[in-house]
Amino acid sequence: MGVRKDLKRAKQRSELADRVTVELIREDGAVREARSSWRTPPPADRGTTADIPFTCAEQDPDAVVLRRREAGRWAPVTAAAFAREVNAVAKGLIAAGLRAGDRVALMSRTRYEWELFDFAIWAAGGQTVPVYPTSSADQIEWILRDSGARFLVVETEENAVTAAAAAVSVPEPPRTWRIEAGAVAQLSDLGREVGDEKVTERRAGLTCDTVATICYTSGTTGRPKGCVLTHGNLQAEAYNTVQLLHPVFEAATGKEASTLLFLPLAHILGRTIQIACLQARIEIGHWPSIKPDELRPELKRFRPTFLVGVPYLFEKIHDTGRATAEKIGRGSSFERADRIAVRYGEAFMDTFRGTGTGPGLKLSLARGLYDLLVYRRVRKELGGRLHYAISGGSPLDRRLNLFFAACGIIIYEGYGLTETTAAATLVPPLDPRPGRVGQPIPGTAVRIADDGEVLIRGSVVFASYWNNPQATAQSLRDGWFATGDVGFLDEEGYLGITGRKKDIIVTSGGKNVSPAVLEDRLRSRPPIGQCMVVGDNRSYVAALITLEPDALEHWLSVRKRPLDTPFAELEKDPELLADVQRAVDYANEAVSRAESIRRFALVEGEFTEDNGLLTPSMKIKRHAVAAAHADRIDALYRK
Repeated sequence: MGVRKDLKRAKQRSELADRVTVELIREDGAVREARSSWRTPPPADRGTTADIPFTCAEQDPDAVVLRRREAGRWAPVTAAAFAREVNAVAKGLIAAGLRAGDRVALMSRTRYEWELFDFAIWAAGGQTVPVYPTSSADQIEWILRDSGARFLVVETEENAVTAAAAAVSVPEPPRTWRIEAGAVAQLSDLGREVGDEKVTERRAGLTCDTVATICYTSGTTGRPKGCVLTHGNLQAEAYNTVQLLHPVFEAATGKEASTLLFLPLAHILGRTIQIACLQARIEIGHWPSIKPDELRPELKRFRPTFLVGVPYLFEKIHDTGRATAEKIGRGSSFERADRIAVRYGEAFMDTFRGTGTGPGLKLSLARGLYDLLVYRRVRKELGGRLHYAISGGSPLDRRLNLFFAACGIIIYEGYGLTETTAAATLVPPLDPRPGRVGQPIPGTAVRIADDGEVLIRGSVVFASYWNNPQATAQSLRDGWFATGDVGFLDEEGYLGITGRKKDIIVTSGGKNVSPAVLEDRLRSRPPIGQCMVVGDNRSYVAALITLEPDALEHWLSVRKRPLDTPFAELEKDPELLADVQRAVDYANEAVSRAESIRRFALVEGEFTEDNGLLTPSMKIKRHAVAAAHADRIDALYRK
């Protein structure tokens, strides 16, 4: 109940109200466009992203802006200390020969040094080119060759070996440093003779139109495209994030905001969040793994007040709660807690929509009981201080959002792509709408094209694709970026996403089916791992389904089955197939009969990045999966 009181208290704060105006454009009785702007425009001169560490150090040198993992503890890093390190590494890069506008490839897991190098590259006048640490030599070779990166920073010896193999084919192999081999100290020593004024001069030469980074989209087909983002793009995204959500994260909780960042920083969402956090002096820590078993202990040590994650994380937290309850013989109790949470969350959200009075006494008492039994354990798993979370990357199952609301954790959803510098829409402060991904962020407009495609225009939209004018012309039309996603705008200008335009399945009967709706709901139910809906030019919709390893192990152990049960037995097991069918039935609840999954096949193993079936951002490579499992798909349509 505490969060509800906090929300009411925060809602009364004048600084959270009436700061943004949203204009709706209607055509033929439907909302076709939403435009958002600040009632009070942001300051005209905010400098560039490169200035942020130095501005923080000037304004509040003793503020703890970061915490870095050292000898098993989270050691504080002040604004002044971080700016000194950024300056030292920037001078080292200049001494190494980095010219204004040169590109530096950065290949590392999420860690303190990633942020340090990112800001140092900018301070030296350079442009960062993120590389996923899981990239193959072929992928690295393409990025180095296409971007023309003259320098490369890698994390590990393994990364260095892979990058060296890639660099052999590059006309001018980049000079390379390795973080685990002392890259920070080496560059700091190299730059000792460079004056501080040189870094100041390089920063002064940057403008909002200067290229800050070239981010290569992971790409489900073909070569990744280099997305050119400017300092203006990054500044607009960071400013909006801070101004919209920071007052909520601090004012509503009465605590200084802090977060543990674990998303890969080669992905734009994690990257822009860390920029926003430094700008607002929100304490941030970095952790290299999103695997629940590795992440949960660190959440308990760091104890963040908010998190930024993807639906996978929230799904696994929910599944872990269910599995824990089943292990101690309280599986039915968890199921009741889940149902109560959804009902409570629904009534709770009605208060924001003005369509209800909120949870009644009976429901509130039930929620209080299950808070003692279940919900507080969920909060404990997340560190015990968490009140808010931001979810992006793909739609979050609506029931899951409501479950966490009943646990006392409000999840803000957003929507965006690399080309929109992460979030182009975000759920506004204290006005959640589960099942929607928010309204346009200020300075942005969203339009629904005649064919349902989502179009975006505004200060966060990218400049171009690097070395690819044809792709740029195809995606940027009359100032609008064509996202490739299909969606709709509701009566309040909230965006709903129904799927990818290129993924739309057209059955032989002419029915258009968006697989994303079905796949998102399927993945939210154990023991489902990954899945892919099929049916293009077929008579009905079907699905390939993998089993999540931890969920399968739990399923077997609860039933006292051997953990090494062969897959050939599992795929015919009536009890397991019945559980999978229940997940399919849940997915089918969201669609019409003609769009529903009629048959499914279990697939051994997983869809992973290693086997080439997932991108680094965990998107299915549909053509690759279809090719790998062509026989399975064909079998789904045999009588």
